[in-house]
Order: sequence, then structure tokens, then C-alpha cells
Amino acid sequence: MLFLSLTNVVLALLAAPLLLGVVNRTKAFFAGRRGQPLLQAYYDLAKLLRKDAVYSRTTTWVFRAGPVVGLACALTAAALAPLGGTRGLIAFPCDLILLAYLFGVMRFFTVAAALDTGSSFEGMGASREVQFSALAEPALLLGLAVVARLTGELSLSGMFAALSPAAYAASGPVLALVGVSFLVVVLAENSRIPVDDPNTHLELTMIHEVMVLDHGGPDFAFILYGAALKLWVLGSLLVNVVLPVRTGSAALDLAAALAGMLCLAVLVGVIESCMARVRLLRVPQLLVGAVVVSGLAFVLLLR
Repeated sequence: MLFLSLTNVVLALLAAPLLLGVVNRTKAFFAGRRGQPLLQAYYDLAKLLRKDAVYSRTTTWVFRAGPVVGLACALTAAALAPLGGTRGLIAFPCDLILLAYLFGVMRFFTVAAALDTGSSFEGMGASREVQFSALAEPALLLGLAVVARLTGELSLSGMFAALSPAAYAASGPVLALVGVSFLVVVLAENSRIPVDDPNTHLELTMIHEVMVLDHGGPDFAFILYGAALKLWVLGSLLVNVVLPVRTGSAALDLAAALAGMLCLAVLVGVIESCMARVRLLRVPQLLVGAVVVSGLAFVLLLR
């Protein structure tokens, strides 16, 4: 069991940037382009790690601590997240609360580093990030509460290990609603369309990207790698709900979950290719809708 948990973490550490490559290649396919290499994210990380970081004289230790603390939180979250019925490397009752807090600390230090620069643009992006995350977190926690209530477990590993195809026969609509809510959370928390465009460089419309404009070199590599891990962790929660394959073989279950992760990356690419960003004033409505969907799932479960 420990070996499988370690394998789960190693896969997250090695394959997380690959999801970004799959998303970009999917978008290139829809645009009729060849697109960048599938492993471009790895090349970018290696290039950034070879560079030196440049710091403004107006920044303090907070600016330097932001990327490091953010990456540490993402690594810890990867150790908590189960995949394909495999337990996380770290598992204990109510660890789902720790997962939410880790993302909160990660966001806090990213926002603090952005504010430490004194840039009005980065402050604007930080304000938007905090506002939208305050609406996405309740949807995530409510969805996890639904799964905990359904399975009778309080640990992430126990909750998702207890899910099986039989659970859909008994509570299919409830799990479907949780899956829809988690999909919105994945898109919002990872700055994807329709909430944010990770490829835009127009300061007036950026949310997450504008907060890291002054980071470079290894610091920016930490931010990009932490973002990839965050996509992997939140994506694994969605895949565990939507694709609870339980064949009796841990290796086959993990392989099915990995296939689900690749399908999720393709789905994100399809969404970004077929949809445009919604207006910033509409983003809170979208996130509140995700909260309502999770709440509805909880109400249906209590009936």
C-alpha cells in the first residue's frame, strides 16, 4: 500500500506538467495548428531553472517567499490527494480541511508577493483572485462534504476509495452534480477559460497571470510547477468522482484514473477552444452557480 501511495505522488510530480502540454495540443488541434511540443512545459521549467532571479529594490522577503511557500503547499497537497482508489501518502480524518487550507495558504502568499511589489496592476489581479477564490472554495468544500456523507468517511483517501460504480446506481444524480461543480472549480482555481485566459497578456483582463509579472527565473519556475500540481490535485478529485473504476487490481484502477486525467486535460482544451471568457461581472455568478449545484447535491443526499 505504501508503494502505491509513493507511486501516486511520483506520478503527480512527474506528470503534472504533461497536462498543460495536452491542453495546449488540444487547443492547437482545434485551431488547425501543429502546436508546441507536448513536453514544452518541461522545457520551459528547465530553462527558467537555469536563469538567475532578478529582484526589485522595493520588494522584501515576502516577494521571495511567495513562490517557495506556494510550491511547498502544492507538494503537500499532492501527497494528500488520492487517485484511482490509491490512498494518498498522507491520510488522516478530516484531511480535506487541510487540503482547502493548503490552497488558501498558497493563494495568500502569492497575493502577498504580488502586493509586495507595489504594482497597481498586480494589486488589481490579487483583488480579483481573492474575490473569485472566496466563491470557489465553498463549492469545493460542499462537494467534498457530499462525498464524505455518501461514503461515511472523513479522509480523502477513505472517501474516494469507497466510491465505486455501484455508488452511481444508488446516488448517480448526486455524484453527477458534484462532478459538474468540481469541473467549474478546476477551471476557476487554475485560471482557465471561461474564468480566466492563461495565455492573455492584457493587464486589464488578467487575473492570475498579472500577479506573477515581476517573478522570473527559478521563482517563476516554482510558480508554474506549483500551478501544474494544483491542476493535477484538483483534477484528481474530479476524476475520482466521475470515474470511480474499481477492478480489484490497484494497477488497473490507477491506469484508468491516469486515462481519466488525460481526458480531463483534453476536455479543458476543448472548453478553451469552443468558449470565450465570460465578462468579469459574470464570473461570480458562475461560481455561485457551482456552490448552488454542490448544495443541491447535498440536499438530495439528505432526502
